[in-house]
Amino acid sequence: MNDRSLGIFAKQPRPGQVKSRLASARSPAWAAQVADALLRDTLARLAQLKARRFLVYSPNLGKEYFAALAGDQYQLIPQEDGDLGRRMEQFIHGQLQAGAPRVVIVGADSPTLPPERIEQAFEELDRADLVIGPATDGGYYLLGCSSLPPPIFDGISWGSEKVLWESISRLTDPVWRLALLPPCPDVDTIADLWALKGQIAGLRRAGVDPKIPHTERLLQDFS
Repeated sequence: MNDRSLGIFAKQPRPGQVKSRLASARSPAWAAQVADALLRDTLARLAQLKARRFLVYSPNLGKEYFAALAGDQYQLIPQEDGDLGRRMEQFIHGQLQAGAPRVVIVGADSPTLPPERIEQAFEELDRADLVIGPATDGGYYLLGCSSLPPPIFDGISWGSEKVLWESISRLTDPVWRLALLPPCPDVDTIADLWALKGQIAGLRRAGVDPKIPHTERLLQDFS
């Protein structure tokens, strides 16, 4: 599967460095625990996908932490300097330069993202130049491309509800063929955690294992 590259972008969950909205609502230490649980479950869920899998991490000093999580399931690549757009663009460019004709990026904020959705993204890239998975907060949970890095990384209000709109607005040239995946929620706020806790409860009540054990354990005491 050298023609498929999957990058999971992650930031080391240090208190005060991640999940600022959760940190302000509860505590920086608790927000870091949430980020750690989301990352662990995301990596476990996606580890069996048939692709060259990369854990694209930040900061460089966190390599030991990420190496322990990656095991032999993911190759480690440090994120480049710059804002999120610059870092994603550099990863995509590097993979395309290395000969991977299809590159997909996801974050670690959507623990219930079905692996099948990423398979769908790779399949869409057989017909499209760019695939986006919209998040329900106005951003996106997945980005993929199959030719050149798309012109959607500069001048974006990263972290805002305008990310998706601003990104698609950059595609002014009709040559770009775009595919959209179904929306998926991510976890950034207390409201998001309540929605996720309800989803987990519903799945359990229906006899389905949500397969996010770290997040599920953490949310057992969430009230």
